[in-house]
This record gives sequence, C-alpha cells and structure tokens, in this order.
Amino acid sequence: MRLDLLIVPLCAKLLTMSNEVNIKTNLARVQDRITAAARRAGRTCDEVTLVAVTKTHPPQVVEAAYQAGLRDLGENRVEEASVKIPAFQELTSGSAHLRWHMIGHLQRRKARLAVTLFDVLHSVDSLRLAQRVNRMAEESDRLMPVLLEVNVSGEASKYGFDLSPAAGQEARARFIADVEQIVALPYLRPRGLMTMAPIVADPEQARPVFIALRTLRDDLSKRFPEADWSQLSMGMTDDFEVAIEEGATMVRIGRAIFGSRRTW
Repeated sequence: MRLDLLIVPLCAKLLTMSNEVNIKTNLARVQDRITAAARRAGRTCDEVTLVAVTKTHPPQVVEAAYQAGLRDLGENRVEEASVKIPAFQELTSGSAHLRWHMIGHLQRRKARLAVTLFDVLHSVDSLRLAQRVNRMAEESDRLMPVLLEVNVSGEASKYGFDLSPAAGQEARARFIADVEQIVALPYLRPRGLMTMAPIVADPEQARPVFIALRTLRDDLSKRFPEADWSQLSMGMTDDFEVAIEEGATMVRIGRAIFGSRRTW
C-alpha cells in the first residue's frame, strides 16, 4: 500500500485527537467559570446551557467537541451549516444527537433551509421573518423553537428589534404589537430573547444591556403568559460571566473553547 494513502488519514486522526485534548481542557475551564458565575448569582450551572460556537471550524473540530461532551452547537451562517452538519453526521455515522442553534443573522430567503437544519433559531429579528419561518415550519410539518433577537444597545452594526433608549416608546409599542402577532403564529414556539452586547474592554460595561434584556423578558412574561419566555441567550467569550449573573440561560461561547477562528 502506498505510504501517502496511510499518512493522510493518520494525520487527520492525530489532528482530531489533538483538537479533542485542547477542547476538553478549555471546556473544563469554561465550565468552572460558568459554575462560579452561577453560584455568585445564587443559581446552579444546570440552569445555563453552553452553546459552543463552531463557526469557521471544520467538521473534525465539531467531532472533537462532541467527544468532549458538548451537545449544543451554534452556527452563524446557513450556508456553512448546510455543509458542516451533514459532514459531521457522516463522520459519526449519524449516531450523534446534537442540538444545533442558528445564532447569526437569518435572511428570509434562507428560512426554509434554516428550518430543516437547526433545532433552535436565536435570531428572529422581525415580524416578517417570524411569519416566513412559520410558513416554512408549516411546510416541514414541525414546530419551530425561536428566540426574538433584540438590539438593546442601539449599535447600528447589531441586528434585532430596536429597543434601545434612543428608539423611544413608539418603537417599544411596535415591538409589543409585533410580539402579539408572533405568539399567535401556529408553527412557531417562542422560547425567550437573545441579544448581543457591545464589544467593550471591561465586561462590567455590558451589564446594563443584560439587565435590560432580562427586564424586557419579565415584562413579556406578564403580557403574554401563554408563551414560554424562559430563555435568555446572552453573553459570549468576553462577557458570559456577567451575563450569567444577570440571568442568562444560554451563553454562546466559541473562542474560549476552540481558540481563534479558522477556515476549512
């Protein structure tokens, strides 16, 4: 047998083993930090779901993440996920059960594919998108769990329903009217809210954003008790501990587990 035919799969196996070791070490550190942050808030780590963000990482890294014990994975782009998710299933012979989270901006024209790929959509940021996802879920004959993405900080670079202080009461009133229609969509299952805090030097600077999202969630729970508002997806590598202290139930962490982004 040719030596090169042996070397290629061997190198791939060694890479996977190396990734698995690094991911396990990094994951243990992150889990310790989650536990400590939850304890400071009088909570338990079981109340926080770690969504490991695998964007730009190859299927072999996803496999290593699975072997390390991760079961909730997040992707930013539908196109990348449409290649990666089937590739990962092929690597594991389709036996692994993961929950895939769409955490990036979702265009309406990609809603059909997103509904078939993902278990949870974190980034429903308009009534029109919610209505489109509902239609695609109906066609797929499934109930689609979603989070409503809210732009609390007012940053122009952020997606989401604009509920920044500058947007004013009219924006809030429009949002409440939109939510009333969203919770009535038969194939959507609202599960809570999502936001992205500004990138800041001190995580404490992000705390007001997390407080604002939690306060909004509490208000929606009173206004629309028929829906499930239990989930708060907020906090990433640089600020997830503060987010947990303020009530996050899902934190989206990539770099602290996988290191710098890569292409494949």
